[in-house]
Amino acid sequence: MNTPDVSRRNFLKNSSGLAAGLMAAGSSLAAMPARPEGAQYRGDYAAPKIDTVRVAMIGVGARGSGHTRRLANIEGTEIVAISDLYEDYVQRAKGYCDEVGKGERHTNVKLYHGEAHLWKKMLREVRPDMVIIATPWKDHAPMAIEAMEQGAHAFVEVPLGLTNQELWDIVDTSEKTGKHCMMMENVNYGRTELLYLNLCRKGMIGDLLHAEAAYIHELRFQMEEQDRGTGSWRTPHYAHRNGNLYPTHGLGPVAQYMNLGRGDDNFGTLVSYSSPAMGRALYAEKNYAADHKWNQLDYRGGDINTSIIKTTMGRTVMVQWDETSPRPYDRLNLIQGTKGAMASFPTRIALEGGVPGITENHHKWAQGDALEAFMAEHDHPLYKRMGELATRMGGHGGMDFLMAYRMVDCLRNGEPLDQNVYEGAFWSAVSELSETSVAQGGAPQAFPDFTRGNWKTTQPLGIVS
Repeated sequence: MNTPDVSRRNFLKNSSGLAAGLMAAGSSLAAMPARPEGAQYRGDYAAPKIDTVRVAMIGVGARGSGHTRRLANIEGTEIVAISDLYEDYVQRAKGYCDEVGKGERHTNVKLYHGEAHLWKKMLREVRPDMVIIATPWKDHAPMAIEAMEQGAHAFVEVPLGLTNQELWDIVDTSEKTGKHCMMMENVNYGRTELLYLNLCRKGMIGDLLHAEAAYIHELRFQMEEQDRGTGSWRTPHYAHRNGNLYPTHGLGPVAQYMNLGRGDDNFGTLVSYSSPAMGRALYAEKNYAADHKWNQLDYRGGDINTSIIKTTMGRTVMVQWDETSPRPYDRLNLIQGTKGAMASFPTRIALEGGVPGITENHHKWAQGDALEAFMAEHDHPLYKRMGELATRMGGHGGMDFLMAYRMVDCLRNGEPLDQNVYEGAFWSAVSELSETSVAQGGAPQAFPDFTRGNWKTTQPLGIVS
C-alpha cells in the first residue's frame, strides 16, 4: 500500500488546531458510555477460522432471497436454516439451496415461518456460525444482538440500527461476545468503488480533502407494496421522520477512501437540512383514493436531505438522500484530493497533469470508453481476480456476490472483515444525527465515538487480492 508521507504529515499538523477548536467550541464528542466489563475492542478483530460456515437466514424477501442464492453457491458454506413470516418466501429460498446443492450440499435446511418470534427458536435450535439479517429496519438491531448472544456472527442489511442507542448496544454485544457484526454495505464492492479505493491507496489524487456521497433513487413505486414488501414498512418512515434515512450506500465507500474510523481520521460533527416535504403527499393524492391509508399520513420528512460532516482532521463530506424526486439514480461518489478528483455517474477522473493517454490536464474529465484501459490497469486486485465471476453471479452488477464471497472468505481464513462493527455504526449514525440537526435548525451534532478512542490504532482497510 502506498501512502503520501511528508505532505500528509503537514496536513495532519496544520489540521490539529482546527480539530482541537471543533472540540472546544461546543462540538465535543457525544457522551461515551464505559466499555462493559470483559469487553474488548474489535477494530482489527479476526475470529477463529471456520472450515465450513453454517449459515442461517432471517428474512428472505427482496434482499434475503438473493443473499441465499449467492451464499449457497459459495464454496465452504452450508445453508442450515431459513426463517421468514411468509411460507412462500421460505420455500423460494429453499429452492435455491436445492438447485445449488443437488443433493450434496444444503441437504438438511430447517424451515421456520408463520410466526414473528420463530427466528429466535431457529437460533437456539440450529446454532449457526453466521446469520444473515434482511428484515425491516426496526428488526435489525434486536436480531443482530440476539444472534451474537446465541454464538453467531451477524451480518445485517443496511442500516445497522435505527438509533444511536441501538448502535451502542450492537457494539457492546460484539465486544462482549467476540462475534462479528458487519453491516452489509454492498456498494463498497462495486467495480468503481474498489477502483477508487485502490487509486486512493496508491496516492494518485494526493491527500484527500473532501468527499460527496448520496443515495438518490426515486422509489415512490414501492408505495404499491401495501400489505408486505419494502413499501409497506418504509412508507411510514418517510412520513414520520425528517432527515437522511438511508445514508450508507453513498457514505460507506468514501469513508473507507478517507480511512474514517481507521487510524487517520474519524467522524466529528454533522449539520443537516431538509427540503420541504411535498413529493410523497402529491404522489399519494394522485395515485390513491382519498380514504387510502397513504393519504391519511402526514408526510413530514423532507424530499431531499443534505448533511455535511466535518471530520476530526477538518475534512468535509457532503451526504445527500432523496428517494422521492423524479430524477436519475445517483450516488455521487466524489473524492477530491490535492492532485485530482474522481466521481461517478458517470465514472470520471481528473488528475493534475492529466490522465495518462487520455487528457492533458485537470480541466477535462477522463471518462467513457477512453477511460476503460486506465481502469483495467488500476482495477482493484479483487476485481481483477473475481470481477468476471461476480458479474455472472449477479447482485447489483456483481457487488453483492463479491461482498458475500469476502464475508465467507474472511470467516474461513480467520481474517478481519472488510467492514468492522464500528464502521457500520458510524455510517448508520448519520440518520439520528441528521434528524436531530434538522429538528434544531441545522445545529451541529457530535458523532458518538463507538470505538471509545481506539480508532487511532485501527489499521486502514488494506488492498486485498
